Amino acid sequence: MNDPLPTFEFGVFRLDGANKRLMRGDEVVALTPKQFDTLQLLVENAPRLVEKDEFLRRLWPKTVVEESALAENVSRLRKALGDDTQRFIETQPKRGYRFVAPVVRAGTGPAPSPALATPPTLRPRRVRWIAIGVLAALAAAATLFIWRGRGGAPIQSIAVLPFASLSADPEQEYFTDGMTDELITELAKLHSIRVISRSSVMRYKRTRKSVQEIARELNVDAIVEGTVSRSSEHIRVTAQVIRATPEEHLWAEHFDHAPGDLVALQEQLAREIAQGIRGQLSAGDRAILNVRHEVNPAAHEAFLKGRYYWARRNEASTRRSIEFFQAAIDADPHYAPAYAGLSDSFITLSLPEALQETLPPDAAYPQARAAALRAIELDGTLGDAHATLAHILFQYDRDWDGADREFRRAIELSPNYANAHQWFALSLFWRGHIDEALREARVAHELDPLSLVVNANECFILGGARQFEAAIAQCRRTLELEPDFVLAHYRFGQILMLQSRYAEAIPELRRAVELSGECPRAVAELALALALSGDKPQAAQLLESLQAETGRRYVGHFDLAVVHAALGQQEAALTALEQAVAEHSPSLSLINWSPAFTSLRGLPRFVELQRRIGLR
Repeated sequence: MNDPLPTFEFGVFRLDGANKRLMRGDEVVALTPKQFDTLQLLVENAPRLVEKDEFLRRLWPKTVVEESALAENVSRLRKALGDDTQRFIETQPKRGYRFVAPVVRAGTGPAPSPALATPPTLRPRRVRWIAIGVLAALAAAATLFIWRGRGGAPIQSIAVLPFASLSADPEQEYFTDGMTDELITELAKLHSIRVISRSSVMRYKRTRKSVQEIARELNVDAIVEGTVSRSSEHIRVTAQVIRATPEEHLWAEHFDHAPGDLVALQEQLAREIAQGIRGQLSAGDRAILNVRHEVNPAAHEAFLKGRYYWARRNEASTRRSIEFFQAAIDADPHYAPAYAGLSDSFITLSLPEALQETLPPDAAYPQARAAALRAIELDGTLGDAHATLAHILFQYDRDWDGADREFRRAIELSPNYANAHQWFALSLFWRGHIDEALREARVAHELDPLSLVVNANECFILGGARQFEAAIAQCRRTLELEPDFVLAHYRFGQILMLQSRYAEAIPELRRAVELSGECPRAVAELALALALSGDKPQAAQLLESLQAETGRRYVGHFDLAVVHAALGQQEAALTALEQAVAEHSPSLSLINWSPAFTSLRGLPRFVELQRRIGLR
């Protein structure tokens, strides 16, 4: 066939090859990828008999499987089609299968359904929150049913792939991504299963990879996937859980929400969840998934947009996220997740490791702390809010013990929250607790294996542990994921400087400067590498450029201190460091690790600085 992604119609069904889904009217029929491929092979060749060998060659090209796997696959496909009488799929004993129903080729894809047109905003009245109501129930259903399985090995790890939007409006992408994110957040609270974090699964958005490929790359036992359709009439979530090896469809269900009918929907879901529990979860996990929240729909809408923009990780989108989180708070002043999101956004604009660093710490962190504390006051069970507060305590307040307590509380509440483990690893690392830091970094990596930030920070922790070969290999793997990821180039440069490989560090740091829009933190590290390599004149030029920039943008005193120290200007470096302490610079965590300060160590003023920030 000339068209590799055709659409076919048969009976009441529409097989959409472009989007790999089967529709019954406007309802998505839950199929595993292997079941869909089986049906597509049959339909494309109708009414020709497809031999068993052809099925095995096309569907399992690199795997040796028994014919019974094909028979089981067709059997489940028939059930999905309601084909008990073989009106669609005919079996030819010992030979193969034939699709016998009339098939019409409809073109390259279905027209958008009028029911999925852009909806108006839901009326702003207090209702059960679908993200914590529908998705908590969906999280429970997915979790509970996959544990039951069909006699296979227990499911101990899962990944929730980005849900597909069935809306014709591309502006609804934030809503579908938000639904995925909140399902992951709910599942991440469970202690008995490992759940892959958002940033890793989002790399599979619109992927054509098989379930087995994705599961292998993420090192999980099962995959959750689904669709979301949203209209003025309803919100429908369709989801399925698929075991990866052997590939097996474990559970599928759809959930309907009509405006004003969320309570009835939630009661229906609660009944289904109760039927699925059957003692499989601990009482604690059952209690977590049975928590109910209320929120103004307008606040929820703004919150989803805030998370969508915050996840894009650049200054412009971070500033937009602040606007949306504030809008959510304005719509519902008691909405705890919006305060947690607002706190994360303020930190991002002042965090050197984000290489945005556009707000002074004393302008960003007090606002971030107030928002995090308010989130915890409203809902003390928010693990991400406790993790964010811990981040503030060690980065800004230098309250290391307080940060430890909050990190441990965050991990207790949300053991699968990768950022909590990652930030805890950095906090431990700065204080010299290397073994513990490496353990937490490994946990973060297991939970978010494709996260660029997690991978880049693991590079630096390995380098600081003097495991340079592993650190460099990790940096290179990160850059294979995304060659233009600024933090990976920055961390790679830092690791090379720890090895005194200054000439090799310079190109990496130049790239970091370029990709970050000449972020002062990256410029300072480049100046340090140049000075240590013997090119002090060029380092001095970069110092002058940083000093000139102070009238136009925020330049941290720590960045100036690094270059002063690299140029041998000890008094100027110490004065700048004292100013950095006064402004609570998060970069001070580097004070014991940066080669810039080798000549200052042991000087009374430097020792006093170390004592004041709790790193002596």
